Amino acid sequence: MFPSTSATAPRFLRPFTATAPRRGMAASAAAPSGPPPPPSPAPKAVRVVVKGRVQGVFFRDWTVETARSLGLAGWVRNRRDGTVEALLSGDPDKVDEMVSRRIPVGPPAAAVTAVVPSPADPVDPAEGFRRKPTA
Repeated sequence: MFPSTSATAPRFLRPFTATAPRRGMAASAAAPSGPPPPPSPAPKAVRVVVKGRVQGVFFRDWTVETARSLGLAGWVRNRRDGTVEALLSGDPDKVDEMVSRRIPVGPPAAAVTAVVPSPADPVDPAEGFRRKPTA
């Protein structure tokens, strides 16, 4: 004869219901499946000097907003010679996009005539992207 499945029967003899807690499954459910994600590329950093009508046209604030939206770290500042200087650090594709596609256009009131890049050492991503005082 089969054991009773009443409320008085021991737990292990009761039928499984969806509301009963399942033990031992959480660890296996949390285990990743499939191949591990590809490693992130080594960070790249570029220092750029931007020439043209780039001061007094919201260029620094635009650079801060744009760099942050791309997840870059670094800084931007005006220079006394009328140019803007920036250090861009982060994912190589995002740095390249900023240097080759975004900065040459700049904000609407800017008129960029040249972008002069040079290599630089990457900065800690935790520093974020900020505005520095004029140099």
